Amino acid sequence: MRKLENRVAVITGGSSGIGLATAKRFVTEGAYVFITGRRQTQLDEAVKEIGSNVTAVQGDISNLDDLDRLYNIIKKEKGTIDIVVTSAGYVQMAATPQVTPQHFEKTFDINAKGTFFTVQKAIPLLNNGGNIIVVSSNVQWKGFPQYATYAASKAALRSFVRTWASELKDRQIRVNSISPGPIETPLINEQFNSKEEAEATKKYFAELIPLGRIGNADEIATSILFLSSSDSGYINGVDLVADGGYTQI
Repeated sequence: MRKLENRVAVITGGSSGIGLATAKRFVTEGAYVFITGRRQTQLDEAVKEIGSNVTAVQGDISNLDDLDRLYNIIKKEKGTIDIVVTSAGYVQMAATPQVTPQHFEKTFDINAKGTFFTVQKAIPLLNNGGNIIVVSSNVQWKGFPQYATYAASKAALRSFVRTWASELKDRQIRVNSISPGPIETPLINEQFNSKEEAEATKKYFAELIPLGRIGNADEIATSILFLSSSDSGYINGVDLVADGGYTQI
Protein backbone atom coordinates (compact mmCIF):
# COMPACT_ATOMS: atom_id res chain seq x y z
CA MET A 1 0.00 0.00 0.00
CA ARG A 2 1.21 3.48 -0.82
CA LYS A 3 2.36 5.53 2.18
CA LEU A 4 -0.04 8.46 1.74
CA GLU A 5 -3.06 6.69 0.29
CA ASN A 6 -6.13 8.97 0.33
CA ARG A 7 -4.33 11.72 2.25
CA VAL A 8 -4.87 15.39 1.45
CA ALA A 9 -1.83 17.66 1.58
CA VAL A 10 -1.20 21.36 1.13
CA ILE A 11 2.29 22.39 0.02
CA THR A 12 3.24 26.05 -0.09
CA GLY A 13 5.93 26.95 -2.57
CA GLY A 14 4.82 23.91 -4.53
CA SER A 15 5.52 25.31 -7.98
CA SER A 16 9.29 24.70 -7.97
CA GLY A 17 12.26 23.28 -6.10
CA ILE A 18 11.67 21.33 -2.91
CA GLY A 19 7.95 22.04 -2.87
CA LEU A 20 7.41 20.70 -6.38
CA ALA A 21 9.56 17.62 -5.76
CA THR A 22 7.54 16.95 -2.61
CA ALA A 23 4.23 17.35 -4.41
CA LYS A 24 5.29 14.82 -7.06
CA ARG A 25 6.49 12.39 -4.40
CA PHE A 26 3.25 12.73 -2.43
CA VAL A 27 1.05 12.08 -5.47
CA THR A 28 3.11 9.00 -6.33
CA GLU A 29 2.43 7.78 -2.78
CA GLY A 30 -1.34 8.24 -3.11
CA ALA A 31 -2.01 11.77 -1.84
CA TYR A 32 -4.06 14.57 -3.34
CA VAL A 33 -2.08 17.81 -3.18
CA PHE A 34 -2.91 21.49 -3.18
CA ILE A 35 0.08 23.58 -4.21
CA THR A 36 0.56 27.32 -3.90
CA GLY A 37 2.97 29.79 -5.45
CA ARG A 38 3.14 33.43 -6.43
CA ARG A 39 3.53 32.92 -10.18
CA GLN A 40 0.60 31.45 -12.10
CA THR A 41 2.79 30.41 -15.04
CA GLN A 42 5.01 28.30 -12.78
CA LEU A 43 1.96 26.79 -11.12
CA ASP A 44 0.52 25.78 -14.49
CA GLU A 45 3.80 24.13 -15.44
CA ALA A 46 3.96 22.36 -12.07
CA VAL A 47 0.46 20.95 -12.52
CA LYS A 48 1.53 19.48 -15.87
CA GLU A 49 4.62 17.91 -14.26
CA ILE A 50 2.66 16.43 -11.38
CA GLY A 51 0.08 15.10 -13.79
CA SER A 52 -2.91 14.22 -11.59
CA ASN A 53 -4.44 14.61 -8.13
CA VAL A 54 -3.35 18.23 -7.84
CA THR A 55 -4.98 21.65 -7.52
CA ALA A 56 -2.93 24.83 -7.87
CA VAL A 57 -3.94 27.99 -6.02
CA GLN A 58 -2.04 31.18 -6.83
CA GLY A 59 -1.12 33.22 -3.78
CA ASP A 60 1.52 34.78 -1.53
CA ILE A 61 1.78 33.30 1.96
CA SER A 62 2.64 36.71 3.41
CA ASN A 63 -0.81 37.88 2.27
CA LEU A 64 -3.36 36.60 4.79
CA ASP A 65 -6.25 37.09 2.36
CA ASP A 66 -4.47 34.73 -0.04
CA LEU A 67 -4.15 32.15 2.73
CA ASP A 68 -7.84 32.46 3.57
CA ARG A 69 -8.72 31.94 -0.08
CA LEU A 70 -6.47 28.85 -0.24
CA TYR A 71 -8.12 27.19 2.74
CA ASN A 72 -11.61 28.11 1.60
CA ILE A 73 -10.89 26.29 -1.67
CA ILE A 74 -9.50 23.26 0.18
CA LYS A 75 -12.49 23.17 2.53
CA LYS A 76 -14.91 23.34 -0.39
CA GLU A 77 -13.13 20.68 -2.47
CA LYS A 78 -11.87 18.22 0.14
CA GLY A 79 -13.21 19.31 3.53
CA THR A 80 -10.14 18.49 5.59
CA ILE A 81 -6.33 18.23 5.42
CA ASP A 82 -3.97 15.50 6.60
CA ILE A 83 -0.58 17.09 5.85
CA VAL A 84 0.77 20.64 5.71
CA VAL A 85 4.20 21.32 4.20
CA THR A 86 5.42 24.90 4.43
CA SER A 87 8.02 25.08 1.69
CA ALA A 88 7.53 28.67 0.50
CA GLY A 89 10.44 30.92 1.39
CA TYR A 90 12.49 33.93 0.43
CA VAL A 91 16.22 34.61 0.59
CA GLN A 92 18.29 37.59 -0.47
CA MET A 93 21.87 37.83 0.65
CA ALA A 94 22.83 41.02 2.47
CA ALA A 95 25.55 41.80 4.99
CA THR A 96 24.25 43.46 8.14
CA PRO A 97 25.37 47.01 7.20
CA GLN A 98 23.46 46.73 3.91
CA VAL A 99 20.18 45.41 5.34
CA THR A 100 17.31 47.84 4.78
CA PRO A 101 14.01 47.87 6.67
CA GLN A 102 12.33 46.74 3.44
CA HIS A 103 14.66 43.74 3.10
CA PHE A 104 14.17 42.81 6.75
CA GLU A 105 10.39 43.08 6.57
CA LYS A 106 10.08 41.07 3.36
CA THR A 107 12.28 38.27 4.70
CA PHE A 108 10.31 37.94 7.92
CA ASP A 109 6.93 38.53 6.27
CA ILE A 110 7.41 35.51 4.03
CA ASN A 111 9.58 33.16 6.07
CA ALA A 112 8.30 33.75 9.61
CA LYS A 113 4.89 35.45 9.43
CA GLY A 114 3.82 33.62 6.28
CA THR A 115 4.76 30.23 7.70
CA PHE A 116 3.12 30.97 11.05
CA PHE A 117 -0.23 31.91 9.53
CA THR A 118 -0.06 29.10 6.97
CA VAL A 119 -0.08 26.71 9.91
CA GLN A 120 -2.47 28.69 12.11
CA LYS A 121 -5.11 28.84 9.39
CA ALA A 122 -4.65 25.14 8.54
CA ILE A 123 -5.26 23.89 12.07
CA PRO A 124 -9.09 24.00 11.93
CA LEU A 125 -9.02 21.80 8.81
CA LEU A 126 -6.32 19.39 10.01
CA ASN A 127 -7.49 15.92 10.89
CA ASN A 128 -6.47 14.46 14.22
CA GLY A 129 -3.29 12.48 13.71
CA GLY A 130 -2.17 14.78 10.92
CA ASN A 131 1.30 16.08 10.18
CA ILE A 132 2.91 19.49 9.81
CA ILE A 133 6.35 19.72 8.20
CA VAL A 134 8.09 23.09 8.22
CA VAL A 135 10.94 23.62 5.76
CA SER A 136 13.66 25.55 7.55
CA SER A 137 17.38 25.78 6.68
CA ASN A 138 20.69 24.68 8.12
CA VAL A 139 21.84 28.31 8.09
CA GLN A 140 19.94 28.73 11.36
CA TRP A 141 22.70 26.66 12.99
CA LYS A 142 25.67 28.49 11.42
CA GLY A 143 26.90 32.07 11.26
CA PHE A 144 27.03 32.40 7.48
CA PRO A 145 28.02 35.94 6.43
CA GLN A 146 25.28 37.80 4.52
CA TYR A 147 22.51 35.52 5.81
CA ALA A 148 21.67 37.33 9.07
CA THR A 149 18.02 38.02 8.29
CA TYR A 150 17.36 34.76 6.47
CA ALA A 151 18.97 32.66 9.21
CA ALA A 152 17.06 34.46 11.95
CA SER A 153 13.75 34.04 10.13
CA LYS A 154 14.45 30.32 9.79
CA ALA A 155 15.49 30.04 13.44
CA ALA A 156 12.05 31.40 14.36
CA LEU A 157 10.54 28.36 12.64
CA ARG A 158 12.41 26.02 14.99
CA SER A 159 10.74 27.74 17.92
CA PHE A 160 7.33 27.55 16.26
CA VAL A 161 7.74 23.79 15.76
CA ARG A 162 8.48 23.17 19.44
CA THR A 163 5.46 25.16 20.54
CA TRP A 164 3.08 23.64 17.99
CA ALA A 165 4.18 20.10 18.88
CA SER A 166 3.17 20.86 22.46
CA GLU A 167 -0.03 22.73 21.65
CA LEU A 168 -1.35 20.06 19.28
CA LYS A 169 -0.43 17.00 21.32
CA ASP A 170 -4.02 16.29 22.41
CA ARG A 171 -4.98 15.89 18.75
CA GLN A 172 -1.97 13.66 18.01
CA ILE A 173 -0.82 16.07 15.31
CA ARG A 174 2.91 15.71 14.82
CA VAL A 175 4.96 18.80 13.98
CA ASN A 176 8.53 18.58 12.68
CA SER A 177 10.89 20.69 10.62
CA ILE A 178 13.56 19.87 8.09
CA SER A 179 16.68 21.98 7.62
CA PRO A 180 18.23 21.41 4.19
CA GLY A 181 21.72 22.54 3.34
CA PRO A 182 22.53 23.94 -0.10
CA ILE A 183 20.13 22.33 -2.57
CA GLU A 184 20.11 22.56 -6.36
CA THR A 185 16.89 24.54 -6.85
CA PRO A 186 15.93 27.78 -8.60
CA LEU A 187 16.07 29.51 -5.20
CA ILE A 188 19.79 28.95 -4.76
CA ASN A 189 20.55 30.36 -8.20
CA GLU A 190 18.33 33.42 -7.74
CA GLN A 191 20.53 34.65 -4.89
CA PHE A 192 23.43 35.53 -7.18
CA ASN A 193 24.11 38.15 -9.82
CA SER A 194 25.34 35.71 -12.47
CA LYS A 195 25.44 32.04 -13.34
CA GLU A 196 29.22 32.08 -12.84
CA GLU A 197 28.87 33.46 -9.31
CA ALA A 198 26.22 30.87 -8.48
CA GLU A 199 28.35 27.98 -9.76
CA ALA A 200 31.43 29.21 -7.88
CA THR A 201 29.47 29.48 -4.64
CA LYS A 202 27.92 26.04 -5.04
CA LYS A 203 31.40 24.61 -5.61
CA TYR A 204 32.58 26.35 -2.44
CA PHE A 205 29.70 24.89 -0.44
CA ALA A 206 30.36 21.42 -1.86
CA GLU A 207 33.93 21.55 -0.60
CA LEU A 208 32.65 22.20 2.94
CA ILE A 209 30.21 19.30 2.94
CA PRO A 210 31.45 15.83 3.99
CA LEU A 211 29.56 14.20 1.12
CA GLY A 212 31.41 16.48 -1.27
CA ARG A 213 28.35 17.84 -3.10
CA ILE A 214 25.25 19.93 -2.64
CA GLY A 215 21.92 18.14 -2.41
CA ASN A 216 18.98 17.87 -4.77
CA ALA A 217 15.29 18.53 -4.27
CA ASP A 218 14.28 14.87 -4.56
CA GLU A 219 16.47 13.96 -1.59
CA ILE A 220 14.70 16.53 0.58
CA ALA A 221 11.30 15.45 -0.73
CA THR A 222 12.07 11.88 0.36
CA SER A 223 12.87 13.12 3.86
CA ILE A 224 9.65 15.16 3.95
CA LEU A 225 7.74 12.05 2.91
CA PHE A 226 9.32 10.19 5.82
CA LEU A 227 8.19 12.89 8.26
CA SER A 228 4.70 12.88 6.72
CA SER A 229 4.09 9.15 6.94
CA SER A 230 3.70 6.50 9.62
CA ASP A 231 7.38 5.60 9.09
CA SER A 232 8.16 8.46 11.50
CA GLY A 233 5.21 7.79 13.80
CA TYR A 234 7.14 8.38 17.05
CA ILE A 235 9.07 11.43 15.84
CA ASN A 236 7.69 14.77 16.97
CA GLY A 237 9.06 18.27 17.53
CA VAL A 238 12.41 17.55 15.88
CA ASP A 239 14.47 19.41 13.31
CA LEU A 240 15.84 16.96 10.75
CA VAL A 241 19.05 18.42 9.32
CA ALA A 242 19.61 17.25 5.75
CA ASP A 243 22.83 18.92 4.67
CA GLY A 244 25.29 16.17 3.83
CA GLY A 245 26.83 16.47 7.27
CA TYR A 246 28.03 20.07 7.08
CA THR A 247 26.59 21.26 10.40
CA GLN A 248 27.62 18.04 12.15
CA ILE A 249 31.40 18.43 11.85
